[in-house]
Amino acid sequence: MSWIERWEPENEAFWSKTGSAIAWRTLAITTASLILSFASWFMMSAIVVRLPAIGFSFTTMQLFWLAAMPGLAGGTLRIVNTFLIPIFGTQAVVTTANFLKLVPCVGVGLAILDANTPFWAFMLLAFAAGLGGGDFSSFMPSTSMFFPKRLQGTALGIQAGVGNFGVSLVQFVAPWIIGFAVFGDLAGGPQSFVRGAVSKPIWLQNAAFVWVPFLAICGVASFLWLRSLPVRASFREQLDIFKEKHTWFCTITYVMTFGSFSGFSAAFPLMIKQIYGGFPDAPDPLKYAFYGPLVGSLVRVLFGFVADRTGGAALTQLSGLGMIGCVAWLILGGLLTPASLDAFPMFVAAMLALFFFSGVGNAATFRQYPIIFGHSPRQAAGVLGWTGAVAAYGPFVFASLIGKSITATGSALPFFCGAAAFYAIATAINWWYYTRTGCERPC
Repeated sequence: MSWIERWEPENEAFWSKTGSAIAWRTLAITTASLILSFASWFMMSAIVVRLPAIGFSFTTMQLFWLAAMPGLAGGTLRIVNTFLIPIFGTQAVVTTANFLKLVPCVGVGLAILDANTPFWAFMLLAFAAGLGGGDFSSFMPSTSMFFPKRLQGTALGIQAGVGNFGVSLVQFVAPWIIGFAVFGDLAGGPQSFVRGAVSKPIWLQNAAFVWVPFLAICGVASFLWLRSLPVRASFREQLDIFKEKHTWFCTITYVMTFGSFSGFSAAFPLMIKQIYGGFPDAPDPLKYAFYGPLVGSLVRVLFGFVADRTGGAALTQLSGLGMIGCVAWLILGGLLTPASLDAFPMFVAAMLALFFFSGVGNAATFRQYPIIFGHSPRQAAGVLGWTGAVAAYGPFVFASLIGKSITATGSALPFFCGAAAFYAIATAINWWYYTRTGCERPC
């Protein structure tokens, strides 16, 4: 049977004898699946920077739209995913999710093979890549219900943090995997990559096709070894989370943290290209872009353990203040309007610091929410899914607004001024309701 009849993680005897093994096995499989979810979700951000050099005549704004579209889809599909686990169960949801992601991975690879593939077709495939973004809002609520409260910060930190590695993984693997015919003739021939006077063969389709065998393996593993918990609720019953004001406050703080992580992960390669790409000997965006998601992911894993011991609110406060400081560094240091490549190392440093603090906040907020909604594990799981859904619009919002800012003014400066104001509001909310002495729900 795929459904477990009894689940009592807070019962020490049950946890030691039965619950622990099932929970950690579930965490391992769903985390591996989530890595591939993030990889397929963000593969377009690694691919778009190479499209013009192999013959696709897309404008700057079109490239930013291709990087943004998976975020629009991911956020929308996360709203749907928020409600799936109590209806269909962990096994069915995770298994189906793995196999569905084969569609964009195969589709994008095939589209790259034809230089006449129109922009609208790439946009549809970029939207389909958002299937990977949607998974977070079903995988994470599922994990929160498998573990006792004392281990939720650790478990959610591991799953989200390791899952986030999929972002840096795709940006790290892409430059390497496109350099040779890894699949032989099966995946098609090379394209001519032209940069200045240099032309060399690359297999850009490999950046999409490489995830196909791993998705198939995780799909089979999910079907064979995952089980579903006896936590059932209809769609209508789950809507009660929207009556709570704290659902909306949590949404704001998670947009600050994960929205920034996912948004800058999608936009970082194109930011490097647009802000510093006009100088002689300009840096290759993909040689640097993966460091940001890597830092944010690693920090999220490490600070999940810290949040279990210190509580989440104080770390979220630290995250917000740190992100405000990083944005001020970018603005006041002239790193968004450079006069030469001399500013590039400081730009990368400031962005990595921004990823660091977003990672701290990602770990901290997911420790907070189960405590804020501690009276109802099902509601807590729903809020985890919902906040993740809204924050998943980060790639769409950040990439599209940064693109508009650069297109309209020649600089990303207006976007970052707006980001600083939003971070200040979110940090103030966290302080008033969850951090200060005598706050409404200390966590």
